[in-house]
Amino acid sequence: MNSNSLLTIGYSTLAEREKNIQFLDSFKNLVIVQGSTSLATSQTGSTYKRIELPSRGVAKSRNAAISNTETKYLLFGDDDIVFNEDSINSAIAYLESHSDISILLLQTVDEKNVLRKSYPSKAHNLKLTNSAKAATYEMIIRVEDFKSKSIYFDEDFGAGAKNYLGDEYILIADALRAGLIGRVLPIVIATHPSESSGSLRNTKADALARSKVFSRVFGILAPFMRLLFILKPPSKRFGFLLTVRFILGR
Repeated sequence: MNSNSLLTIGYSTLAEREKNIQFLDSFKNLVIVQGSTSLATSQTGSTYKRIELPSRGVAKSRNAAISNTETKYLLFGDDDIVFNEDSINSAIAYLESHSDISILLLQTVDEKNVLRKSYPSKAHNLKLTNSAKAATYEMIIRVEDFKSKSIYFDEDFGAGAKNYLGDEYILIADALRAGLIGRVLPIVIATHPSESSGSLRNTKADALARSKVFSRVFGILAPFMRLLFILKPPSKRFGFLLTVRFILGR
């Protein structure tokens, strides 16, 4: 089967930003649009499926992408992402030859072609302890594996929700606990601006939002895992009082 018919790029966007998407016509393009549809701009030169959601929240949009994807694989995209077609084809080839892998975590660079964060240089399996820095646009999933186990994004987390981060990590954690296998590959799949909602900020809102992610993933072990998060090099800094609140989850 041609790799171009195997993968959908599922874009999450707001109506006023839909016009910014840079499509790859070689793959299926699924655009999930939230917001006032009167602001939307029709794309030209691309064949794609467009779904309008009256709700807000990126997790809701990502879940709509999972539910409406008809291809074997789904790559999550945003309206400010530029994907690399050759890299996508390499990732598809890997998945086709490793049928046990349900999720791939890849790499991105910023607008200066610099890796956006510290990535491992070698391929390895995903674990709860090494996937907290995942970004959604770095992920390709084997759609049927997720649907068969009813694994979707937790809509209480992610941009547009009160807990505005951690949706990617929670998805991976749920997948791993359901028995799915994830793999990290040192393949640069896209370019994304350096600023990110997942960047660590020394604010009360950021500390408490991250704390709730750990509670969701680790339950009663969350305080211990939060402490490890703070201590693991490079060490994180919320300030003393915020650090205590973060560890205690209060």
